[in-house]
Amino acid sequence: MADIGEIATSPATVLLVARDDAGTIVGSLTLVLFRAPTGPRAWIEDVVVTTAIRGRGVGAALVHAANARAATAGSRTVDLTSRPSREAANRLYVRLGFVQRETNVYRKTLE
Repeated sequence: MADIGEIATSPATVLLVARDDAGTIVGSLTLVLFRAPTGPRAWIEDVVVTTAIRGRGVGAALVHAANARAATAGSRTVDLTSRPSREAANRLYVRLGFVQRETNVYRKTLE
């Protein structure tokens, strides 16, 4: 729970939450907003939707809301990554206008 609190209160992140009619959380998305030398940037992290309601537009609604927040913050683009095995998620992102980039992603594990 402490991690959620840090995400929700960080000035660099926006935690978006989707709720059903009963008020139960059924999805979430973290939008990271930061300033780079080239201007404001936005990055979507951890789009999560409850398994039972996937395919009903919750993920799309969260991404649309994140895109709107990013635009309001001055970002001209929004980036995200998704594992190839997440086929439904990848189809969603393409349907929403995301384009796969030709890039290398590198990671260093800090010990």
